[in-house]
Amino acid sequence: MKQKKKYQLELPPDVVTSLHLEHDAAVELTVKGEAATIRAIDPNKDKIQRQLELWAGIPAVIATIVFWAVATFRNVKQVPISGEYSIASWLIIANIFVGTIIFTTFFVKSRRANSSAASNRIYWRNFPVIVMAFLLILGLALLGISWLMGQVFVGVSFDLVTSSFIFLIFAFVINYAMALAAINIDSSMLTTLFTVTIVSGVIISMIDNGRDRWWQHNLSFLGTDLAKNSWQFNFTLVFSALIMVALIDYLFVSLQETVPRTWKINLLRALLTATAIDLGAVGVFPNNANFHVLHDRLAFLLVDLMIILIVGIRWLLPQVSKEFLLASYILGASLVACEIAFQFVGYLSLTAFEIISFVVAFGWVILLFQKIRNLTDGVQFVVKVPIKVKRVPYEK
Repeated sequence: MKQKKKYQLELPPDVVTSLHLEHDAAVELTVKGEAATIRAIDPNKDKIQRQLELWAGIPAVIATIVFWAVATFRNVKQVPISGEYSIASWLIIANIFVGTIIFTTFFVKSRRANSSAASNRIYWRNFPVIVMAFLLILGLALLGISWLMGQVFVGVSFDLVTSSFIFLIFAFVINYAMALAAINIDSSMLTTLFTVTIVSGVIISMIDNGRDRWWQHNLSFLGTDLAKNSWQFNFTLVFSALIMVALIDYLFVSLQETVPRTWKINLLRALLTATAIDLGAVGVFPNNANFHVLHDRLAFLLVDLMIILIVGIRWLLPQVSKEFLLASYILGASLVACEIAFQFVGYLSLTAFEIISFVVAFGWVILLFQKIRNLTDGVQFVVKVPIKVKRVPYEK
């Protein structure tokens, strides 16, 4: 009888502990090219998958039945793909409500069922902000889909059966995506939320006030009484600040697992939190006549806080690379140069100063969050593992 080779891989105790492996636990070995990845197998993975499909499917079916019943009651034979009473409008109304409930439910279930889940690093005080952030992003996404369908399928309508089927598919996908986001929420997702919220809010405000030539005044004009829908700009700043606070909480709770908690780490967290609070305060006190002085001081304080963070990051954050320090100092020097050019030289206009400072500060904060996320990924084990060959009978 032929003998075939069977290889055994012995893992060091530190690796076993890091993977949370128990006796006789199975692992998944993924080989791609010359690299191999070992990952612990979650015994509840199939159960979670079934729950996702069930919770995404049942509300979608119920919403589709309501959609069909209302259309039948109103004697609607053809349903347009976009417009006042359309597939898109029903998707917006139904899935913003249902999607938020599904997200909340799976977030709570994930937090209670798994002590090592990423959601456990999110404080309950930040939970309403995160839910509202996902609600806003979902609403913007659905509005964008509605607009896109209206532009691509101009005047297109479907019979009730086809419309109901299209609605069902979209509703299921949206519910599934919300549930999946809830159980996989982490610092990367929170960073994306922060970025999308502040960028989309500012861009929408710029577009709304394009005819008023906002750039001839300053960026803060978007939040004043003279601007159209100024609440959007101010709300964007306040809400982005709340998301930033939630993200800071998450990152530093995770950081405690890999980096000892020192006064330097606490000071870095305090400075970042102060920056987030100051950002929100700029939105709370817009550049109107009664808040003009306070608004300007808060805006300049935001720049000063960023400069302090950039200069001090070398001592406040451990394991800072030379490349990150170089990029930080270049951006910090840019902020200082802009502030001198605006306040003392008079070379830059207020609009140019605010836009440049915003882009530089925002870009550096995202880089810093990425650096902290790299530290929270845990210890990377690089070990030499011997491979033992064991011959076993070959079975045809």
